[in-house]
Amino acid sequence: MQETPFCLRVGHFLPYSMSDSNITDFTNPSTFILLGIPGLEKAHIWISIPFCTMYAIAILANFIILLIVKLEPSLHEPMYYFLCMLAITDLVLSTSILPKMLSIFWFNSREINFSACLMQLYFIHCFSGMESGIFVAMGFDRYVAICHPLRHSTILTIPMVAKMGLAVVLRSGMLVLPYPFLVKQWPYCRTNIIPEPFCVHISIVKLACADTRISSYYGLFVLLCVMGLDGIFIAVSYNHILRAIFSLPTKDARLKTFGTCVSHLCVILIFYIPGLFSSLTYRFGQNVPLHFHVLIGNMNLLVPPMLNPIIYGVRTKQIRDRLLRFITHKG
Repeated sequence: MQETPFCLRVGHFLPYSMSDSNITDFTNPSTFILLGIPGLEKAHIWISIPFCTMYAIAILANFIILLIVKLEPSLHEPMYYFLCMLAITDLVLSTSILPKMLSIFWFNSREINFSACLMQLYFIHCFSGMESGIFVAMGFDRYVAICHPLRHSTILTIPMVAKMGLAVVLRSGMLVLPYPFLVKQWPYCRTNIIPEPFCVHISIVKLACADTRISSYYGLFVLLCVMGLDGIFIAVSYNHILRAIFSLPTKDARLKTFGTCVSHLCVILIFYIPGLFSSLTYRFGQNVPLHFHVLIGNMNLLVPPMLNPIIYGVRTKQIRDRLLRFITHKG
């Protein structure tokens, strides 16, 4: 039973096969070999430039969001607390991927310890799941703010925000926890070569020479629990939100209210669309080169941490004004 090839950050699936010449007798490799982007090895140094730029922007922009929310008392509200959770998640997610990727591109450092690979796998899937959960929490915040504005402060209290954040962390952490244990129990007698620049669940499972249906079924279960349920919750929230917006009496009121949701909608689309595109490419693009699949998978993980804080910084007047005041004051 092969795991359903669907890539939405939490489940990263790539079509590839290993040559029989790579088969060895080892069962528990001490290291894995990360190929980076197969077929584009000569261009690794050039590919590293945009990746390094994206990482630098992601680190700087997310730290700025955290600093502004901390320094501005007027931003101590549920929406901005959720935004801080998103910024922290993006920082951890990008940092769990980029340093090793850049070491492959710059220094040809392809080896990764087996335990380090499992740790990277856990962080990538865990914090991707957290990001999806945070989008649900932010969607609920928008729903309450638009559909029940008079009750917003009583429903989304600070303790409630903390409980929602804790629920997001525990859900993702517990669901992903079996991944490294399942991966660790399989024998690896084929190869230790991973044709990607980082470790993800399905890439390692494909290397095992055993019946890995447990991992396949569990990977599909996690995918449905995280992406499936979160997508349904977000869709239900925006169904109520749009109905409330269209019931407003004037066009200006509708546009102004809808404008409060634009940032959230943009980051959701950035989160889901690359994964959907990668899945469709896998299913219907059999002739698409492997390096294209890998690049799309990389964009799926690396672009959102860079764009999320920029979108909220540009679209949110309070953050934009506080940043301009800070820059002007320093100037």
